[in-house]
Amino acid sequence: MDRARQSGSPRRCGVKADPAIGRTVRVKVWDAAVRLFHWSLVAAFALAYVSRHEHYDLHLASGYTVLGLIAFRVGWGFLGPVSARFSSFVVGPTGQLAYLRGIARRQPARFLGHNPPGGLMVVALLAVLLIVAASGVALDAAENRAGPLAGYTLFLYTDRIDAIHDLSTDLALALVFVHVVGVVLSSRLHHENLVVAMITGYKRADADDSGDVTS
Repeated sequence: MDRARQSGSPRRCGVKADPAIGRTVRVKVWDAAVRLFHWSLVAAFALAYVSRHEHYDLHLASGYTVLGLIAFRVGWGFLGPVSARFSSFVVGPTGQLAYLRGIARRQPARFLGHNPPGGLMVVALLAVLLIVAASGVALDAAENRAGPLAGYTLFLYTDRIDAIHDLSTDLALALVFVHVVGVVLSSRLHHENLVVAMITGYKRADADDSGDVTS
């Protein structure tokens, strides 16, 4: 029994056997919605960050874009195709430790979708960016009496909201750095370009386990 069969359904978790076992083919993993979300979020967060001290209107618009993108991704995580669903890549401590043990043994399991640490990073980034965007909306209401929260007395908590916004932004930047490092390491470990995969939507897989994971 190969690693893919031992590790569970390839349609659910995307674990693939060693490519040397058989012929490999290109399969569609990331649907257009996930790819568009990913790069739109990168652009919106970067734009919000560089415009934070000047160009307030651009900063605010970028923040609302981040908020809308997160809302979409959460919904798509339940309603989207297999590889986009949280159920396909969010695992508990046991799964995380099993993956790390595989790396320690120099036998890392390969996933078509997000590996366990990658799945954890997706959830962490969504959660932290939600705090960043939501605190930004609250801060706009506190300082300018504007936005959907303008009717609330948030001006009483301006300093606290500002601190939360700054702290969560710094945390988001740290997570982005860890995410980029993880992508580079995983790409080298499995001899594949994960950045290109998130652009094209395709990754390589064993021919025997090449079922469409985007359906």
